[in-house]
Amino acid sequence: MARRPVIPYDTQIARVWGELAGAAQLRGRPRPQNDTWISACCLRYQVPLVTLNTADFGAHVAVVGDRGMLTKVRIRDDLKPAELDWITALRGSAIRALMAEGAIQPTLFDAQDMAEITSPDYPGERLIACHNPFLAADRARKRGELLAATEAELARIDQAARRARRPLRGKDNIGLAVGKVIGKEKVAKHFIVAVTDDGLTWRRDEQKIAAEAALDGIYVIRTSLPADVLGTAGAVESYKGLENVERVFRGLNTDLLIRPIRHRLEDRVRARVLIRLLAYYVTWHMQQKLAPVLFTDHDPAAVRAARPSPVAPAQRSQAARAKTATKATADGKPVHSLATLLDDLATIAANRIQPTSGLNGFTIITTPTPVQRRAFELLAVNHRLGYM
Repeated sequence: MARRPVIPYDTQIARVWGELAGAAQLRGRPRPQNDTWISACCLRYQVPLVTLNTADFGAHVAVVGDRGMLTKVRIRDDLKPAELDWITALRGSAIRALMAEGAIQPTLFDAQDMAEITSPDYPGERLIACHNPFLAADRARKRGELLAATEAELARIDQAARRARRPLRGKDNIGLAVGKVIGKEKVAKHFIVAVTDDGLTWRRDEQKIAAEAALDGIYVIRTSLPADVLGTAGAVESYKGLENVERVFRGLNTDLLIRPIRHRLEDRVRARVLIRLLAYYVTWHMQQKLAPVLFTDHDPAAVRAARPSPVAPAQRSQAARAKTATKATADGKPVHSLATLLDDLATIAANRIQPTSGLNGFTIITTPTPVQRRAFELLAVNHRLGYM
């Protein structure tokens, strides 16, 4: 037990314990005192709690996934039997159905950018409709660019069919060329095209374009978590946090060289997923601790204060913008990405020296630079680890 760290008791732990115990009492589900003490210590010192006793600790395990991952079938067949909650989003077709039935009104977002709605199609679940005007403007711009680019390609095909020398002839040949063009930008549903043996005509389907434009900037979060467990803003923030997970998993392929490997056997698939999850866990904690020397924003309180709503675009803190502009930290040291910092730390080497005169060999560790020393301090790791 001498090697086990002992967490000191203080008044803040007692205060957290009282808050947890009081909240459990108000919910009508009091928790054992010892379990509450454990939870209070973990919250006080920001350390993870690993347990299979979710009942006594009052944990709500929720799976967060995008709309392509957490489908109705997966929720029905996998999550509900395992008694897991979920947070996901609705597809465009489902959002159109909500608008058709009147659950989402045009005036819903006049004074707010998110609101909880109900629908009989999702019994026992919460639906949070959100509207991001910046996302709406971006989607409208992209749609206009794709439509214009497709029309330019269709005009080239029409010219090829009308040219005097070796014109493009035949309904099948022209139709094949049109299909490649429309399929390239995935805007076939927005055009009405008529192909003949010696040419083609087209026009935009304004009705379908308007129907799609009505959904611009609107997305709907779907969750089974009750409101007293996770509020409206918390549910939206949890779903939008998926972009951070996707960014980290992309970085695993480059920063930690944990590349995806396609397995066919179930046990190998599970093992590979475990490796990548462990790598994600390590990467996340490294980025949190190394944030002062990385381009990562290290002032989350300022970020939250500058963001009026979780639907609004994220804003970087003033400290993060200063790091980006100057490429230097507040103390004048260069700022790194995680990849470049790992490359810098990799230059530290253990050089094994073996004298030729029969003396015992010894190891010399590279002296860290100020940047490297600062990184090891933030990680609370000694650069001589393994050679103490």
